[in-house]
Amino acid sequence: MNHPSHPVQTSAMPRATCALCGQQAESEDVPLTWMTSIEDGRKLLYCDRCARDNVRSIEGKLDSVYW
Repeated sequence: MNHPSHPVQTSAMPRATCALCGQQAESEDVPLTWMTSIEDGRKLLYCDRCARDNVRSIEGKLDSVYW
């Protein structure tokens, strides 16, 4: 049986990424200050800055297409 002499690396978990500006979180965990939205059956994340800038549209349940 042939065993590799070095450990096999697996791909890292993708970082949380803002659906509007593309900012990435510092880790795989979604920061508590970020917002999650379900639009057209997709889970989208928004960083604290984008969420704050668009809070009225978010509270009005408008899809991000209309922001």
